[in-house]
Amino acid sequence: MGISGKLAALTAAGLLLSGLPALATGDLPRTGFELSKGARWTTMAEEHQLLGQLGRKVNVSKIGTSVQGRPIHLVRVGRGGPTTVLFLCSQHGDEPAGREACLIKIRDLAYGKDSVPPGTTLLFIPNANPDGREADTRGNANGVDINRDHIALETPEGRTFARVIRDYQPDIVHDLHEFGPRPLVYDKDVLWLWPRNLNVHKRVHDESEVLSRSYIRPAVESRGLTSGVYGFLIDPVTGEPTEQIAGDGQERILRNTTGLKHALGLLVETNVDPNPGEDVPAAARRRVVSHQYAVDGTLKLVVERRVQLETATTVSRLTAPFQRGPIFFGGADNEAPPAGEVEPNPPCGYRLTATQYTQVAEKLSLHGVDSRRDGDGRLVPLAQQARPLIPLLLDARADFELVAGTPVARC
Repeated sequence: MGISGKLAALTAAGLLLSGLPALATGDLPRTGFELSKGARWTTMAEEHQLLGQLGRKVNVSKIGTSVQGRPIHLVRVGRGGPTTVLFLCSQHGDEPAGREACLIKIRDLAYGKDSVPPGTTLLFIPNANPDGREADTRGNANGVDINRDHIALETPEGRTFARVIRDYQPDIVHDLHEFGPRPLVYDKDVLWLWPRNLNVHKRVHDESEVLSRSYIRPAVESRGLTSGVYGFLIDPVTGEPTEQIAGDGQERILRNTTGLKHALGLLVETNVDPNPGEDVPAAARRRVVSHQYAVDGTLKLVVERRVQLETATTVSRLTAPFQRGPIFFGGADNEAPPAGEVEPNPPCGYRLTATQYTQVAEKLSLHGVDSRRDGDGRLVPLAQQARPLIPLLLDARADFELVAGTPVARC
């Protein structure tokens, strides 16, 4: 779509200076972002005040603290059922639109403006990096990129998220981010991606791709926005990808870790730069509402493909202990791994010394990994639900292993 066509589509969708559709009406509590019509982001004090008000209608709990001691909250909406969806909002503190979209969605659900799909529990971590949001930095207070900490779990924020995923076992983890574009070659309004790691169960991988392509894409494009696959530069003439700059199978990134833990993974990124005709507040409103549309796309999949969703995550979880297939230490669903990064005959498990186990026991527990005594050490068998993840945690060939355990042929 040319600039003129894109401008016309955005105007038709109400996304330019005339403003977006009303974000809230009546006596509903409103965020600082809404009150300012996008001129500023919601402050931390306003966030806490809003969550305090919403706590009368939905379950709001403190589940952890940041490096600097700020609370990390979990909001639970719905009466329970077979399906659980987790929205992790603004892991990067300088990408605030996801946080705003989540706060608005929680409010709308709490006050009945939106509805929870039947048989579904919705979980929101509305401010995943409170120190980074306060400082407007990508990383946490120690400068760590939290979205590169879902294997090592070195940060209190990363440990908090791992605990939530372990305890609630969500069927979908929807991760809200923003990106800086490159004119003509990387400038869609919304980008999306699924888990690419080759150890993710095929059913989970395929259903995650359906979520991205068949639900997130139409959810935003039907509103006049443009979208595409995250991580590829695009030839502006042919529309074909020319270079991959991000979005690989790296296991420590949330969308991949999520797939390895048997849930559909989804990364959604919105464009931070103003479109033609937008001033800064209008661009901010478009960034936020883009995420709202994507959240609605995820909820639509839950309604329309509940059977396929539940089948994918259940089969992945139940069959993991009995898998005998190869282990991949590299590659992605669009990139064949080098021969040296494939183990065709996986071990029965990994033996840890007593010292190694002491170093990683808490992290293994947060990842949902079981072990048992083996002499003066511990044995971590592959025959368990965490099988897709264990070699990436304990094998010396993995890129981000916690410790290098000793492969064991027989358990």
